Amino acid sequence: MNETRRNILLASAAVGGVALAGGAAWWYLRTTGEQHAPGAAAGDAGLFVNPLLVPGASGPLGVIDVKGPLAMSARAAQFPILKGKPGRLLAYQVEQGGKSFVNPIFRVQSGAQFSARLENALDEPTIVHWHGLKVDARNDAHPQFQVAAGAAYEYRFPVANRAGTYWYHPHPHRLTAKQAYLGLASFFIVEDHEERALQKALDLGFGASDIPLVIQDKNLDSYGALSYAPDDEQKVNGYVGGDLLVNLTPRPRFEAATRIYRFRILNGSNARIYRLAFAKGGEPLECHVIATDGGLLESAVKVREAFLSPGERVEVLLDLRSARVGDTVWLKSLAFDPMHLEMEMPMEHGAPAGHAGMAGMGAPGLADGAAIDLLRIDVARKLAYDRPVPAVLSRLAPAQPGTGEVRKFALERTEDRWRINGRTFETDEAPVTVHRGAAEVWELRNAARSMPHPMHLHGFNFRVLERRGSPAQQEPLALNAQGLAATDLGWKDTVLLWPGETVRIALDFSHSWSGDQTFLFHCHNLEHEDEGMMINFKVQG
Repeated sequence: MNETRRNILLASAAVGGVALAGGAAWWYLRTTGEQHAPGAAAGDAGLFVNPLLVPGASGPLGVIDVKGPLAMSARAAQFPILKGKPGRLLAYQVEQGGKSFVNPIFRVQSGAQFSARLENALDEPTIVHWHGLKVDARNDAHPQFQVAAGAAYEYRFPVANRAGTYWYHPHPHRLTAKQAYLGLASFFIVEDHEERALQKALDLGFGASDIPLVIQDKNLDSYGALSYAPDDEQKVNGYVGGDLLVNLTPRPRFEAATRIYRFRILNGSNARIYRLAFAKGGEPLECHVIATDGGLLESAVKVREAFLSPGERVEVLLDLRSARVGDTVWLKSLAFDPMHLEMEMPMEHGAPAGHAGMAGMGAPGLADGAAIDLLRIDVARKLAYDRPVPAVLSRLAPAQPGTGEVRKFALERTEDRWRINGRTFETDEAPVTVHRGAAEVWELRNAARSMPHPMHLHGFNFRVLERRGSPAQQEPLALNAQGLAATDLGWKDTVLLWPGETVRIALDFSHSWSGDQTFLFHCHNLEHEDEGMMINFKVQG
């Protein structure tokens, strides 16, 4: 067991939840004991000394290879994010094989059966959404199934997805943003034969050279606890934090060798978009995108930067074989225009690049769209490694254009509410009806006087066909005449729309469930979702 995990213990909290106590030395400097605030504005290189929390055999982000039924609970927790302060958050807990897991990473083989019993130990309703997984409505976390405080819920479904980096988080109506922000989230990794072939080809070890990274911006109060208290303006724009965490680690550092690393990056923030890039000496490095939301691409795509919106995932290969021991590489979010003021400016495709984000959104230096250092990667070891990136990663059928009339969705703000086709969420209304087995094209149009919306579909994955009307900061990332960036390729469940953009997606509503199924389509800016930017769609069986 590494030093990080030896220092993290599970104990009962005074409030009846679970407490994470003990040393937890990865939250602060081991040498001097000096406390560093977890904000991460670009340029504070000398402060990145906290070892990155990586998946282990237990504890926070511990890996569970799922082979049988699980018992999990959602409950209050204490976690020492800041030295000498207990901190408070919400967490998923699993006790299995004599080990305690907090926000465990579930690793499951494609085709296997997943079974879990959720105990709601919170003082309010909750429900788990298996984000990106193809499950029936009862297992998908529709609000009609949310679990009352003190009650339990049984999940049981076959894992029908191909290999990919999926995740799970709460989805109770009007409480999703709060509960996810306060800590309830982790990874759901699916493996299959293509995934195992890639692991073998590149000699990848999960938690060693294959690293999941969940990026989250938070606000911490004076007691070191996560603080969620959006005002009316932040409900309109999304809650953006001034403290940056990667795998629950502020100002993280990762020691690497001269080899290829795989980073599975999840934007787990409520509202903040990241413009990701690896950089050395201030210059963005070339890396390879190998997967998006729904798994591996056909082949690796070279990029130097990529936008990642809340809920999206991207997997990249970083080649450090030519690096020297002592080199430092940074994972950064480059500065960009967050385009949060478009609703106040009558312009065709958004504001000029560079205008500031909304006032009050994030701490100084961490306003939305600011340049942020996320992870320091120090090359510490020379390694004899000669594994080329495979020319073929997967086999994907071409995206189908669909049949029938294109279904259109307008994203806009009217009567002081964010809406989809003029509607806000009503639990018992399904304004969209599709037929089981139908192949459709949906056209998503974001109003010019708007802000970015990451749109997420439950129950089904889709393929992005086209982007039109992209802003100046998105256009250079296009790889083809359809305007698609690397993060638009492959199977998706979440897609970002900038103000003035139109995106077309192709969907196949084939499934094996019996009866009608009702799913959700919503913005994954979680404040937008909670305020009603969500609709039901019914798949008639």
